[in-house]
Amino acid sequence: MATRRTLFAGSAGIAAALSLPAAVRDAAAQGAAAPAPAQAPGFYRFRVGGWTVTTVHDGFFRRPLEGFVRNAPLAEVQAIQSASFLPTDTITIPFTITFVQRGDVLAVFDAGNGVTPAGATQGRMIANMAAAGIDPARVTHVIHSHFHGDHINGLLNGEGGRAFPNARVLVPAPEWAWWTEAGNESRTPEGQRPTFANVQRRFAPYQGAVQPFTPGGEVLPGIASVAAHGHTPGHTVFRVHDGNEQFMFLADLTNRPEFMMPRPDWQIVFDLDADAASATRRRVLDMVATDRIRVTGYHYPFPAQGFVARQGDGFRFVPGDWSSQV
Repeated sequence: MATRRTLFAGSAGIAAALSLPAAVRDAAAQGAAAPAPAQAPGFYRFRVGGWTVTTVHDGFFRRPLEGFVRNAPLAEVQAIQSASFLPTDTITIPFTITFVQRGDVLAVFDAGNGVTPAGATQGRMIANMAAAGIDPARVTHVIHSHFHGDHINGLLNGEGGRAFPNARVLVPAPEWAWWTEAGNESRTPEGQRPTFANVQRRFAPYQGAVQPFTPGGEVLPGIASVAAHGHTPGHTVFRVHDGNEQFMFLADLTNRPEFMMPRPDWQIVFDLDADAASATRRRVLDMVATDRIRVTGYHYPFPAQGFVARQGDGFRFVPGDWSSQV
């Protein structure tokens, strides 16, 4: 039976609800059914001398943590993940594309995941390019670090044609030589053998526009290539410079920096020559830490720019400040 106290309590609750603004009442009524708000577009800009650098988010991919590192116990990998406030059962791998523009040059390092199935967590680059005001038709050069699918699939648009219709495609000569020679397929780990067919498919529309380069020299004025082989046979990173200012795009030198920089000798499942990848990783990280060079990375948390500092026998990633000034 309702008592005087419960009746008054109910009346007070109704009165309080009716006193709320209509928008607040509607949101409360919808409860969990209310749609989640969308994130802001994923792009970020900074300057390096006369270069404008834009990082563009391409989403993420999640996979089990177990088996990701091949030369360390799972418990040790989980400890590093936990210390970085990351899950200990899965690893989330972000994708971030780096564009550089100066004068008539608008270049992009790698091409992203491209068109992905509905509901996929990756493949956000084109939408975020549009938000950043970057027209694929204005891209003059696509400069590749290597040929794993998440770096070349975006060469194609939804119709299977050129996603960057007017671009020259610059590729490391050792990478091109490996993945375009069918005889190398039997010498490649089984899990990476589909890359051979994928390379043929993704580069096919660019016949006549593909230009191999030898890592170690400039690919364009102000953009120097640095051999960083191991992750793949021709994996290459790039130094963008103007006068005394510079930054480096480190591509897949590391995967997530939270656990691969402190343990540069760890070897991950995607490394084709794991020993060479580890040696390269330590060499290049030592260089950018010593010279205090700003970096961007393909698998760093967005906006994927910052610095590398020494930490014990390894390194750590120091995210760069967010600034509203370009």
